[in-house]
Amino acid sequence: MSASPSSLSALAPPVLEGVRLRLEGLSQAHAPAVIALADEADCAERTAFMIEPPPADAAQRPVWIARKLAWPGRVYYACVDSASGRPQGFLSFMRDESAHRSVEIGDVLFGSAMRGAAGAEAVYLLLRFAFEEAGYRRVEWKCDTRNVASARAAVRFGFTYEGLFRQHMLIRGENRDTAWYAMLDGEWPARRAAFERWLAPDNFDGAGRQRIALRDLMPAGEAPPA
Repeated sequence: MSASPSSLSALAPPVLEGVRLRLEGLSQAHAPAVIALADEADCAERTAFMIEPPPADAAQRPVWIARKLAWPGRVYYACVDSASGRPQGFLSFMRDESAHRSVEIGDVLFGSAMRGAAGAEAVYLLLRFAFEEAGYRRVEWKCDTRNVASARAAVRFGFTYEGLFRQHMLIRGENRDTAWYAMLDGEWPARRAAFERWLAPDNFDGAGRQRIALRDLMPAGEAPPA
């Protein structure tokens, strides 16, 4: 389905229902649980390449969340576990260029509970909404070239590498070269099928281990040069 183009940043975020989680507009009600994710043992490592990671000083974290809630042009979603109702992370639509029907998924913070199927389902729900409900033609994913985990996730989720922006940014005084990835509306049906086959309950055993890897189901996109 293709909807009339509209600016995502001008919309109230709809609730996007999945199996393992739901995405709902990030609000102050989610803030305590999201702030608590910063205390997970490996959070500093996982957020090292975020443009604005959780502050080390816990007293500054409410301000950090408040800035995201007020960020112009971004639509943030809390990732809420379906079983417990507890927020386990967030992600956003950003760089919304509605005139060209292009938008980016970015500023992602997933807690440890979002590893594996839950994290993939969150990205799937945003992609499905962007392409099928909001009528977008292109969804982007970008990361610091040093962020190996994000680059691997982009390819695993079906994004295609499109190139390198050298000396793209200065982040906390350090150079950032940015790798660009994207998915197009014409590519989405095959990638949706791969996501849904992988996310199906029968693809996981009783211990939650996958039977078939998502990368083995996803149509091959171009990866960055070694």
